[in-house]
Amino acid sequence: MNRITKLFQTKLHSVLNLYFTAGYPTLNDTMPILEALQEAGADIAEIGMPYSDPVADGETIQQSNQVALDNGMSLKVLFEQLAGMRQKVQIPVILMGYINPVIQFGIENFCQKCQEVGVDGLILPDLPMEEYYEEYKPVFEKYGLLNIFLITPQTTEARIRRIDEISDGFIYMVSSASVTGKTSGISPEMEAYFNRVNAMNLKNPRLIGFGIKDHETFTKASEYAAGAIIGSQFIRVLQSASDIKTDVVEYIKSVKIG
Repeated sequence: MNRITKLFQTKLHSVLNLYFTAGYPTLNDTMPILEALQEAGADIAEIGMPYSDPVADGETIQQSNQVALDNGMSLKVLFEQLAGMRQKVQIPVILMGYINPVIQFGIENFCQKCQEVGVDGLILPDLPMEEYYEEYKPVFEKYGLLNIFLITPQTTEARIRRIDEISDGFIYMVSSASVTGKTSGISPEMEAYFNRVNAMNLKNPRLIGFGIKDHETFTKASEYAAGAIIGSQFIRVLQSASDIKTDVVEYIKSVKIG
């Protein structure tokens, strides 16, 4: 069974997903960060595949993408780094990025590599929904990969229901229409949107992303969904970390316990 599916069978509250950019702060930090996340009690690790034009991301994640690319990170290097991952890391691992580098790598080749190293799911924000359904879904399923879609306050009910119908794992519930790292806290407008989606009784659990950074925002988001995703704030933690393992464990503890 896919590790994401397995996780949500046993845990539907306060699920914590941490995003970090592969090859940041330094090229070989990918595995040490993954191991630290598992040790600290993160439920899911979401690894960003660096790209030169990460359109959905704000300044913090954009900068981490550029640093990682300058460090020499590529999909080939990332798969090499993740080769022995499943000997040490048991939590679900998702790759997040943009469709262009994946197409250049070769869809089938990419999915096969994901299966080889033990990746569980993909988040590709610029992959059109129907294109996924018609062209990519059979390939993803062949290699045991779940595709995770994003929804925003502007997403229509019809589209949300279609996403729920054609996907498994969870739905990434973007809290606002801004880019990552620009939102602070959870507003009444966001709460109305979360309640509206919850009233739809979807089959897939939701994780809330954008604007989640500490114990207060994580706890609040978990009232409206199965849990939350932290990206920009975690990148900032890594940026200033003097010891990755210690600082990651400390930060996650502060998010979960306060």
